[in-house]
Amino acid sequence: MKVHILDDWFDTLRQLPCFAKLSAHDVTVWTDHCEDIDQLASRLAEAEALVLFRERTKITRALLERLPTLRLISQRGTYPHIDVEACTDNNILLCSKKPAGEPNYSAAELTFNLMQTAMRGLPREMASLKAGTWQAGVGRNLRGKTLGLYGYGRIAKALAHYAEAFGMSILWWASEEGRQRAKADGQTVATSREDFFARCDIISIHLRLSPETRGIITAKDLAAMKDRALFVNTARAGLIEEGALLAGLEVGRPLMAAIDVFDTEPLLDRQDPLLSHPNLIGTPHIGFVTEEEYELQFSDIFDQITAYANGNPIHVINETVLTPRQEP
Repeated sequence: MKVHILDDWFDTLRQLPCFAKLSAHDVTVWTDHCEDIDQLASRLAEAEALVLFRERTKITRALLERLPTLRLISQRGTYPHIDVEACTDNNILLCSKKPAGEPNYSAAELTFNLMQTAMRGLPREMASLKAGTWQAGVGRNLRGKTLGLYGYGRIAKALAHYAEAFGMSILWWASEEGRQRAKADGQTVATSREDFFARCDIISIHLRLSPETRGIITAKDLAAMKDRALFVNTARAGLIEEGALLAGLEVGRPLMAAIDVFDTEPLLDRQDPLLSHPNLIGTPHIGFVTEEEYELQFSDIFDQITAYANGNPIHVINETVLTPRQEP
Protein backbone atom coordinates (compact mmCIF):
# COMPACT_ATOMS: atom_id res chain seq x y z
CA MET A 1 0.00 0.00 0.00
CA LYS A 2 0.98 3.61 -0.47
CA VAL A 3 1.21 4.88 3.10
CA HIS A 4 1.54 8.58 3.93
CA ILE A 5 2.49 9.84 7.39
CA LEU A 6 1.66 13.42 8.33
CA ASP A 7 3.34 15.79 10.78
CA ASP A 8 6.45 13.81 11.77
CA TRP A 9 8.15 17.13 12.49
CA PHE A 10 11.55 15.75 13.48
CA ASP A 11 11.55 12.75 11.12
CA THR A 12 11.58 10.50 14.17
CA LEU A 13 9.57 7.48 13.09
CA ARG A 14 12.11 6.13 10.60
CA GLN A 15 14.55 5.70 13.49
CA LEU A 16 12.19 3.62 15.64
CA PRO A 17 12.21 -0.20 15.66
CA CYS A 18 8.48 -0.30 14.91
CA PHE A 19 9.01 1.43 11.54
CA ALA A 20 10.16 -1.93 10.17
CA LYS A 21 6.51 -3.03 10.32
CA LEU A 22 5.94 -0.90 7.21
CA SER A 23 8.77 -2.49 5.21
CA ALA A 24 6.33 -4.09 2.77
CA HIS A 25 4.72 -0.76 1.91
CA ASP A 26 5.58 2.36 -0.07
CA VAL A 27 5.92 4.96 2.69
CA THR A 28 6.04 8.76 2.38
CA VAL A 29 6.78 10.80 5.49
CA TRP A 30 5.84 14.50 5.65
CA THR A 31 7.98 16.36 8.18
CA ASP A 32 6.24 19.74 8.07
CA HIS A 33 2.77 20.87 9.07
CA CYS A 34 0.28 21.86 6.40
CA GLU A 35 -3.24 23.19 6.87
CA ASP A 36 -4.01 24.25 3.30
CA ILE A 37 -6.55 21.81 1.85
CA ASP A 38 -5.35 22.26 -1.72
CA GLN A 39 -1.79 21.45 -0.74
CA LEU A 40 -2.83 18.51 1.43
CA ALA A 41 -5.02 17.10 -1.34
CA SER A 42 -2.10 17.35 -3.75
CA ARG A 43 0.32 15.68 -1.36
CA LEU A 44 -2.07 12.83 -0.54
CA ALA A 45 -3.49 12.33 -4.03
CA GLU A 46 -2.11 8.77 -4.30
CA ALA A 47 -2.32 7.80 -0.62
CA GLU A 48 -4.10 4.55 0.17
CA ALA A 49 -3.42 4.66 3.91
CA LEU A 50 -2.94 7.74 6.04
CA VAL A 51 -1.13 7.79 9.40
CA LEU A 52 -1.87 10.65 11.80
CA PHE A 53 0.18 12.12 14.61
CA ARG A 54 -2.57 12.51 17.17
CA GLU A 55 -4.60 15.66 16.40
CA ARG A 56 -1.97 17.68 14.57
CA THR A 57 -4.00 17.77 11.33
CA LYS A 58 -7.78 18.04 11.10
CA ILE A 59 -9.29 15.52 8.70
CA THR A 60 -12.37 17.21 7.24
CA ARG A 61 -15.02 16.23 4.74
CA ALA A 62 -13.66 18.81 2.30
CA LEU A 63 -10.26 17.08 2.38
CA LEU A 64 -11.55 13.50 2.28
CA GLU A 65 -13.70 14.15 -0.77
CA ARG A 66 -10.53 15.04 -2.68
CA LEU A 67 -8.68 11.82 -1.82
CA PRO A 68 -10.19 9.18 -4.16
CA THR A 69 -7.57 6.50 -3.47
CA LEU A 70 -7.62 6.74 0.33
CA ARG A 71 -9.03 3.62 1.99
CA LEU A 72 -7.61 3.66 5.52
CA ILE A 73 -6.82 6.17 8.26
CA SER A 74 -4.73 4.68 11.06
CA GLN A 75 -4.12 6.47 14.34
CA ARG A 76 -4.36 5.93 18.11
CA GLY A 77 -6.66 7.25 20.80
CA THR A 78 -9.63 9.58 20.48
CA TYR A 79 -10.49 11.31 17.22
CA PRO A 80 -12.24 14.69 17.70
CA HIS A 81 -10.14 15.96 14.76
CA ILE A 82 -11.61 13.47 12.28
CA ASP A 83 -14.97 13.71 10.51
CA VAL A 84 -15.96 10.08 11.01
CA GLU A 85 -19.23 10.44 9.10
CA ALA A 86 -17.33 11.80 6.11
CA CYS A 87 -14.92 8.85 6.33
CA THR A 88 -17.87 6.47 6.15
CA ASP A 89 -19.53 8.36 3.30
CA ASN A 90 -16.29 8.11 1.30
CA ASN A 91 -15.75 4.42 2.11
CA ILE A 92 -12.65 5.16 4.20
CA LEU A 93 -12.02 2.92 7.19
CA LEU A 94 -10.90 4.57 10.43
CA CYS A 95 -8.87 2.38 12.76
CA SER A 96 -7.87 3.80 16.13
CA LYS A 97 -6.81 1.76 19.12
CA LYS A 98 -7.99 3.15 22.43
CA PRO A 99 -5.23 2.09 24.81
CA ALA A 100 -6.01 0.21 27.99
CA GLY A 101 -3.83 -0.92 30.84
CA GLU A 102 -0.62 1.05 31.17
CA PRO A 103 -0.94 4.84 31.50
CA ASN A 104 0.88 7.34 29.32
CA TYR A 105 3.84 7.76 31.68
CA SER A 106 5.35 10.38 29.38
CA ALA A 107 2.36 12.65 29.95
CA ALA A 108 2.32 11.97 33.69
CA GLU A 109 6.02 12.78 33.99
CA LEU A 110 5.67 16.02 32.04
CA THR A 111 2.72 17.06 34.19
CA PHE A 112 4.75 16.57 37.35
CA ASN A 113 7.70 18.41 35.81
CA LEU A 114 5.47 21.37 34.99
CA MET A 115 4.22 21.45 38.58
CA GLN A 116 7.76 21.60 39.91
CA THR A 117 8.87 24.11 37.30
CA ALA A 118 6.03 26.50 38.09
CA MET A 119 6.24 26.23 41.87
CA ARG A 120 10.00 26.84 41.89
CA GLY A 121 9.88 29.53 39.19
CA LEU A 122 12.54 27.73 37.17
CA PRO A 123 12.18 29.67 33.87
CA ARG A 124 12.70 32.93 35.79
CA GLU A 125 15.69 31.53 37.71
CA MET A 126 17.32 30.10 34.59
CA ALA A 127 16.90 33.37 32.70
CA SER A 128 18.34 35.31 35.65
CA LEU A 129 21.36 33.03 35.84
CA LYS A 130 22.12 33.38 32.13
CA ALA A 131 21.66 37.15 32.40
CA GLY A 132 24.40 37.29 35.04
CA THR A 133 22.12 38.42 37.86
CA TRP A 134 22.12 35.13 39.84
CA GLN A 135 18.92 34.43 41.81
CA ALA A 136 15.62 36.06 40.86
CA GLY A 137 13.16 35.15 43.62
CA VAL A 138 11.86 32.58 46.09
CA GLY A 139 10.01 29.42 45.08
CA ARG A 140 7.63 27.09 46.93
CA ASN A 141 7.78 23.42 47.94
CA LEU A 142 5.46 20.70 46.71
CA ARG A 143 5.67 18.91 50.04
CA GLY A 144 2.66 19.65 52.23
CA LYS A 145 0.57 20.99 49.34
CA THR A 146 -2.78 19.58 48.24
CA LEU A 147 -2.90 18.37 44.65
CA GLY A 148 -6.35 18.26 43.10
CA LEU A 149 -6.77 15.73 40.29
CA TYR A 150 -9.83 16.13 38.07
CA GLY A 151 -10.50 12.83 36.31
CA TYR A 152 -9.98 9.39 37.82
CA GLY A 153 -7.98 7.79 35.04
CA ARG A 154 -4.62 6.13 34.41
CA ILE A 155 -2.51 9.26 33.94
CA ALA A 156 -3.97 10.96 37.00
CA LYS A 157 -3.34 7.84 39.11
CA ALA A 158 0.30 7.75 37.99
CA LEU A 159 0.65 11.44 38.84
CA ALA A 160 -0.87 10.78 42.27
CA HIS A 161 1.88 8.24 43.00
CA TYR A 162 4.58 10.78 42.09
CA ALA A 163 2.95 13.46 44.24
CA GLU A 164 2.55 11.20 47.26
CA ALA A 165 6.25 10.34 47.05
CA PHE A 166 6.93 14.08 47.39
CA GLY A 167 4.74 14.38 50.48
CA MET A 168 1.67 15.89 48.84
CA SER A 169 -1.96 15.22 49.75
CA ILE A 170 -4.33 14.16 46.95
CA LEU A 171 -7.92 15.31 46.52
CA TRP A 172 -10.03 13.88 43.69
CA TRP A 173 -12.91 15.06 41.53
CA ALA A 174 -14.41 13.36 38.50
CA SER A 175 -17.68 12.27 36.96
CA GLU A 176 -20.17 10.57 39.27
CA GLU A 177 -18.93 7.19 38.08
CA GLY A 178 -15.30 8.24 38.51
CA ARG A 179 -15.94 9.53 42.03
CA GLN A 180 -17.56 6.25 42.99
CA ARG A 181 -14.55 4.30 41.70
CA ALA A 182 -12.19 6.60 43.60
CA LYS A 183 -14.14 6.12 46.85
CA ALA A 184 -14.20 2.35 46.31
CA ASP A 185 -10.40 2.48 46.01
CA GLY A 186 -10.14 4.33 49.31
CA GLN A 187 -9.23 7.70 47.80
CA THR A 188 -10.18 11.10 49.22
CA VAL A 189 -12.90 12.73 47.10
CA ALA A 190 -14.02 16.34 47.53
CA THR A 191 -17.46 16.83 49.06
CA SER A 192 -18.50 19.02 46.12
CA ARG A 193 -17.13 20.63 42.97
CA GLU A 194 -16.85 23.94 44.84
CA ASP A 195 -14.97 22.25 47.67
CA PHE A 196 -12.53 20.71 45.19
CA PHE A 197 -11.54 23.99 43.54
CA ALA A 198 -11.39 25.88 46.85
CA ARG A 199 -9.20 23.41 48.78
CA CYS A 200 -6.40 22.61 46.35
CA ASP A 201 -3.03 24.36 46.02
CA ILE A 202 -2.52 22.79 42.59
CA ILE A 203 -5.19 21.48 40.23
CA SER A 204 -4.40 19.25 37.25
CA ILE A 205 -7.04 18.06 34.82
CA HIS A 206 -6.98 14.64 33.16
CA LEU A 207 -10.04 14.13 31.00
CA ARG A 208 -10.64 13.08 27.41
CA LEU A 209 -12.03 15.80 25.20
CA SER A 210 -15.53 14.98 23.99
CA PRO A 211 -18.73 16.94 23.34
CA GLU A 212 -19.66 16.27 26.98
CA THR A 213 -16.37 17.50 28.46
CA ARG A 214 -15.70 20.47 26.18
CA GLY A 215 -15.59 23.60 28.33
CA ILE A 216 -16.15 21.58 31.51
CA ILE A 217 -13.72 23.80 33.46
CA THR A 218 -15.48 27.14 33.74
CA ALA A 219 -14.54 30.67 34.74
CA LYS A 220 -16.55 30.10 37.92
CA ASP A 221 -14.39 27.08 38.76
CA LEU A 222 -11.15 29.02 38.31
CA ALA A 223 -12.48 31.94 40.34
CA ALA A 224 -13.02 29.58 43.27
CA MET A 225 -9.34 28.59 43.43
CA LYS A 226 -6.97 29.72 46.18
CA ASP A 227 -5.26 33.07 45.73
CA ARG A 228 -1.83 31.44 45.13
CA ALA A 229 -3.02 28.34 43.32
CA LEU A 230 -1.48 26.72 40.24
CA PHE A 231 -3.60 25.32 37.39
CA VAL A 232 -2.06 22.59 35.20
CA ASN A 233 -3.41 21.26 31.91
CA THR A 234 -1.60 18.64 29.85
CA ALA A 235 -4.82 17.06 28.54
CA ARG A 236 -6.66 19.24 26.01
CA ALA A 237 -7.19 23.00 25.79
CA GLY A 238 -10.84 22.52 24.84
CA LEU A 239 -11.62 21.23 28.33
CA ILE A 240 -11.48 24.83 29.55
CA GLU A 241 -14.24 27.32 28.80
CA GLU A 242 -13.08 29.57 25.97
CA GLY A 243 -11.15 32.57 27.29
CA ALA A 244 -11.54 31.52 30.93
CA LEU A 245 -7.90 30.73 31.68
CA LEU A 246 -6.54 34.02 30.36
CA ALA A 247 -9.26 35.95 32.16
CA GLY A 248 -8.48 34.06 35.36
CA LEU A 249 -4.77 34.78 35.15
CA GLU A 250 -5.52 38.46 34.67
CA VAL A 251 -7.27 38.58 38.07
CA GLY A 252 -5.01 36.07 39.85
CA ARG A 253 -7.36 33.08 39.94
CA PRO A 254 -5.34 30.99 39.33
CA LEU A 255 -2.15 32.84 40.21
CA MET A 256 -0.16 30.66 37.79
CA ALA A 257 -0.84 28.20 35.01
CA ALA A 258 1.38 25.52 33.49
CA ILE A 259 0.02 24.05 30.26
CA ASP A 260 1.09 21.79 27.41
CA VAL A 261 -1.99 22.29 25.21
CA PHE A 262 -3.42 25.27 23.36
CA ASP A 263 -6.54 26.10 21.36
CA THR A 264 -4.37 26.65 18.28
CA GLU A 265 -1.61 24.13 17.56
CA PRO A 266 1.06 24.64 16.52
CA LEU A 267 0.96 28.04 18.21
CA LEU A 268 3.59 30.22 16.51
CA ASP A 269 2.43 33.68 17.57
CA ARG A 270 4.79 34.89 20.29
CA GLN A 271 2.38 37.73 21.03
CA ASP A 272 -0.57 35.44 21.76
CA PRO A 273 -2.13 36.87 24.96
CA LEU A 274 -2.19 33.56 26.82
CA LEU A 275 1.23 32.34 25.68
CA SER A 276 2.89 35.66 26.52
CA HIS A 277 1.23 36.07 29.93
CA PRO A 278 3.95 36.44 32.61
CA ASN A 279 2.26 33.93 34.92
CA LEU A 280 1.98 31.18 32.34
CA ILE A 281 4.54 28.43 31.77
CA GLY A 282 3.98 26.55 28.53
CA THR A 283 5.35 23.63 26.56
CA PRO A 284 4.43 22.82 22.92
CA HIS A 285 2.21 19.74 23.40
CA ILE A 286 5.08 17.39 24.20
CA GLY A 287 3.30 15.21 26.75
CA PHE A 288 3.49 12.23 24.39
CA VAL A 289 6.67 13.29 22.58
CA THR A 290 9.26 10.80 23.77
CA GLU A 291 10.98 7.99 21.91
CA GLU A 292 9.47 5.41 24.23
CA GLU A 293 5.92 6.68 23.82
CA TYR A 294 6.29 7.00 20.05
CA GLU A 295 7.44 3.38 19.84
CA LEU A 296 4.44 2.25 21.85
CA GLN A 297 1.86 4.29 19.97
CA PHE A 298 3.10 3.85 16.42
CA SER A 299 3.66 0.15 16.85
CA ASP A 300 -0.11 -0.09 17.36
CA ILE A 301 -0.78 2.24 14.43
CA PHE A 302 1.42 0.25 12.06
CA ASP A 303 -0.15 -3.01 13.26
CA GLN A 304 -3.49 -1.61 12.14
CA ILE A 305 -2.10 -1.04 8.65
CA THR A 306 -0.70 -4.57 8.50
CA ALA A 307 -4.01 -6.03 9.66
CA TYR A 308 -5.93 -4.05 7.03
CA ALA A 309 -3.53 -5.08 4.27
CA ASN A 310 -4.01 -8.72 5.32
CA GLY A 311 -7.78 -8.37 5.10
CA ASN A 312 -8.42 -8.48 8.85
CA PRO A 313 -8.75 -4.89 10.07
CA ILE A 314 -8.56 -4.23 13.82
CA HIS A 315 -9.68 -1.42 16.13
CA VAL A 316 -12.30 -0.34 13.60
CA ILE A 317 -14.33 2.76 14.45
CA ASN A 318 -16.77 2.95 11.50
CA GLU A 319 -17.62 -0.70 10.94
CA THR A 320 -20.32 0.03 8.36
CA VAL A 321 -17.55 0.60 5.82
CA LEU A 322 -16.85 -3.14 6.05
CA THR A 323 -20.44 -4.00 5.17
CA PRO A 324 -20.97 -4.58 1.44
CA ARG A 325 -23.25 -1.91 0.03
CA GLN A 326 -26.43 -3.13 -1.61
CA GLU A 327 -27.00 -2.07 -5.17
CA PRO A 328 -30.18 0.05 -5.60
